[in-house]
Amino acid sequence: MDFLWHKVSEKEWEGIRVEAERVMNNFSKKLERVKGNLVESFFGEEVFEREEGKVPCAEIDREVMFGNAPKKNDDSIIAERGGW
Repeated sequence: MDFLWHKVSEKEWEGIRVEAERVMNNFSKKLERVKGNLVESFFGEEVFEREEGKVPCAEIDREVMFGNAPKKNDDSIIAERGGW
């Protein structure tokens, strides 16, 4: 079981910090490229789950969806495979 946990050296800690910062920066750059009107939704603390059948289906705007996709082919979005 000792292979699951080990003390992290200062050099390893710095490497983890640099890698985490790189991941966050890459994510934020990709997030900036997303087009459209993004709305955050918050639920009250008393709402923990939805009631089935009483939630309207969200409509997907195909133009926005395909406009945000960097790679597309006719009616398909070509997604990265392990690139992130």
